[in-house]
Formats: sequence, C-alpha cells, structure tokens
Amino acid sequence: MIARYQGKTMAKLFSLENRYQAFLDVELAVLKAYEAFKIVPEGTYETTRKKARLNLERLTEIEKTTKHDVVAFTRQISETLGEEKRFFHYKLTSTDVVDTAQALIIKAANDVIIAGLENFIQSLENKAKQYKMTPCIGRTHGIHAEVTSFGLKLAYHIDIFKRLEKKFLISKANLEVGKISGAVGNHAHVTAEIQDDVCAHLKIKSANISTQVIARDRHADYLSMVAQIGSALENLAVEIRHLSRSEVGEVEEGFSKGQKGSSAMPHKKNPIASENITGCARMLRGYMQMAFENITLWHERDISHSSVERVALSDAITLLDYMLRRFTKVIEQLVVHESQMIKNIHLTKGLVFSQKILHALIDKNVSRDEAYDIVQPLALKAKAEDSDFQTLLKANETIKAYLNRQEIEACFNYLDDLKHVDTLFKRVGIL
Repeated sequence: MIARYQGKTMAKLFSLENRYQAFLDVELAVLKAYEAFKIVPEGTYETTRKKARLNLERLTEIEKTTKHDVVAFTRQISETLGEEKRFFHYKLTSTDVVDTAQALIIKAANDVIIAGLENFIQSLENKAKQYKMTPCIGRTHGIHAEVTSFGLKLAYHIDIFKRLEKKFLISKANLEVGKISGAVGNHAHVTAEIQDDVCAHLKIKSANISTQVIARDRHADYLSMVAQIGSALENLAVEIRHLSRSEVGEVEEGFSKGQKGSSAMPHKKNPIASENITGCARMLRGYMQMAFENITLWHERDISHSSVERVALSDAITLLDYMLRRFTKVIEQLVVHESQMIKNIHLTKGLVFSQKILHALIDKNVSRDEAYDIVQPLALKAKAEDSDFQTLLKANETIKAYLNRQEIEACFNYLDDLKHVDTLFKRVGIL
C-alpha cells in the first residue's frame, strides 16, 4: 500500500519484519507444544526463544539464493541457534507457518478495524443526535419526495454499520484460524492435538481440517465483508456528495484554514474526502473479486493464491482502516446548513405534501383511485406553472367539496412528518 493511505499501525503490522516475526512466533509455539508432548528435549523451546534473532538483511540475502522466503527464514534463524536448531521447523511445511502467521497478523489488524468502526459509528450517532429533529427533504430517484429529518438519514446508516459490524465479527473469527497439519493436511507428522495446542497458545482457532493450506473461502468471505463495509461508507459518502452540490447546499465537508479546493478556481470547496471514499470502495470490491478467484486451488494446494494475498489482504485491510479514519473526520467536521434544508423543503412550493392531501381525501370516503386522479392533475399543474400547490388546492372546487381551508393547511405542516423519529432512534439503539 502506498504511504498516502497507510497509517502507522497498519504499516507496522504488514511490514516484512513483522511478517517474519509472526513466522517466529508460530515456530516457537510449535516448539512449546512439542515439549509438552515430549517430542523434543526439555528446554528446547526456552533456549530457542532466548537465542533466536531475526535479521531481515541477512534473510533477504539468503533468499536471493533459495528463491524461497520460508527456507530463507529458517536458515537465517538457524544461524543464530546452536544444537537446538535441528528442531526448528521440525515436522512442518511452509504453509503451516505462513497461514498461521497470517492469521496472527490479520487478528491484530482486525482489532484496529473494529476500533475504527466503533469510533466511526459513535461519530455518526453524535451527529444524528445533534440533528435528530432537523427537517430536510427526502428524495427518491433524486426527486423531492417527502419531509424527513437529517438525524433520521444518519440513523439509517448507523443501523447499516451496526449490522455490518456484527457480520464482520463472525467473518474475522472464521479467518483467525491456524493449521499445523503438514504438506497435504493429513497430520502424518504432527498430530491434530499439537495443532490445537499451538493455536490455543497463539489465541486463534484451530482448523478442523485443511490441505496444505487453510481453505480460501474464509478469505473470500472476509474480504467480502471488508468490501461491504467500504461500500457502506461509499453509500453515505455519495449522500454527502449529493447534498453538497451547489444546487442543494445542505451540507459541506469541513474546510480547514489554508485548504485549497481548486488550483484554478479560488471559490471551490469540493467534497474531496467523500469522493476519495468512493474511489477506495471501488478498490476494495476489486480485492474482493480476487479473493473469490483464490477459492479454487489445485488438489491439496497450488501457489496461485499467494501473490494475490500478499497484495490484496494487506492493501484491503490497510485501505479500510484509512477509510474509517478519514470518514470519521468528515462526519465529525461536517457542516450542516439547517436553513438551506428548510428552504429546499419549500423549493417545489408545497408539492411534497401531495400524499397528505391524497390521504385526507381518502379519509373523507373518496376512493384511492379517485383521490389520486383528483390530486395528480393539480400537482402537475402547479409544477408546470411554478405556482403554489396549496393555493391551487384552496381554489379548486372538487377539493373544497371535501376539505376546508384548515384541513388543507394542516396537510402542509412538515413537523408532523417527524412524529416517529424518537421511535426509530430507539429501534436503531441510539439513546
């Protein structure tokens, strides 16, 4: 991942040095289990733990000859050991180490993602509470529909992210899995009990069964969840982008002192962070597709998935971390123009209250079809002539036969549309 999108924590977690440190952690956990099962002499684990030293420069030099990173790793570590080196990587195959180490790294990264997601949800909740009863126009198909509240808009997204968090916890647990099962997964050299012991020590799950690798449906499911969270962020980002348009002007991203919106136009204040989130979400969906391609491997394993995962897993997780951190700031610093929201409610001169008139007629024993056919021509006339809808209604003889002036005016009270906001907030769990 390029430095622009990489936070310090993720940079460290997915560094080459940390990858090999995770390899070493797995190897040491195996030796500890071997001692418990009396497979290696007592003291082998402790001696190896104290003496083993990772030297990335030396490891890289060895790899130039071996053309195999795990072999280079085992040889470099062995150079720092004495007699006990004969038990280092004993009875293991490369992927016992690689897949289990990868689970350790992703587990640590997942803790960061969960914290970021919870922080983002909290920022949404804070903003939703602040604008809980702020009226704004709701739009369907991009066209003014009926009045809602800005807080309710945000509550809808909060519900999505809370649901995605629950699904992510399940998905991440299914990926935080290790295997110490050998070259074809049959435990010919290392028993399943030892695998269980190793994974328990490393605080990850132990695979029920594997080939030389952990089944890649786990990774596909995980990156699917990463992409879903990214797409949900994009969903909200697109909402902010639309509401930021000059013709709408209901919100805008925070604009810091000295910030520039355009190299050519000094007046510009663009929703660049939200646009960035859209682009990042596209990348996440691309990584998801790669993960699905990786599900299919030859027999007990081929290496076609390896190159994909070296890039896709670290990049996708790093990118999601970046998106959560950046978009949290967008929400926290979001400027909400409440007066513009009120102005936009009245932009169509009352047309958005047509359904209330429809229902008022139905309540007067007019059939739904007849009521619709009474209201629609008046609404379309008001739109075509850019005239006031309420004025047209009050002047129409058919409408006056059913509704008096007070009943018509009551239909244009937009605050009445917000009477269930409290109920919906409680259902979402916003207290």
